[in-house]
Parts: sequence; C-alpha cells; structure tokens
Amino acid sequence: MLRTPVDSSALRSVGYDAAHRMLELEFTCGGLYAYRSVPGRVHRELVAADSLGRYFAREIRDRYPYRRLR
Repeated sequence: MLRTPVDSSALRSVGYDAAHRMLELEFTCGGLYAYRSVPGRVHRELVAADSLGRYFAREIRDRYPYRRLR
C-alpha cells in the first residue's frame, strides 16, 4: 500500500485502501500496523487533524482490529 508522509511527532506515514477499508500507519518509533474495517471518514479526519497522535489515540487505538506488519 502506498503511504503518504505526514507531519506528526507520532506518525511517519499514513496509507488507506478504500476498497478494503484498510488503514496502514507507520509510527515514528518504526512500527507499521494495518487496521481493518476503518471507514473512509476516519482516514480523512486523521490526516486533517491538528494532532494525528491525539486523533489516533482517541478514535483508532483499541477501536479497530489490527496486526503488526513490522
């Protein structure tokens, strides 16, 4: 999946596959995770948020099934 670099202290890049509702997040610490069943609205709100890390903690973490890719 193609990920776009983001300006965030928590996230390095964000990718989204609308057909599969899959969100990929690369963290600045090096971890790469794929989150399933994520609505497009959540992806749009994430990349538009003033703080991506706060949005992730509030709206994504512990809400969607995920797996670590690396």
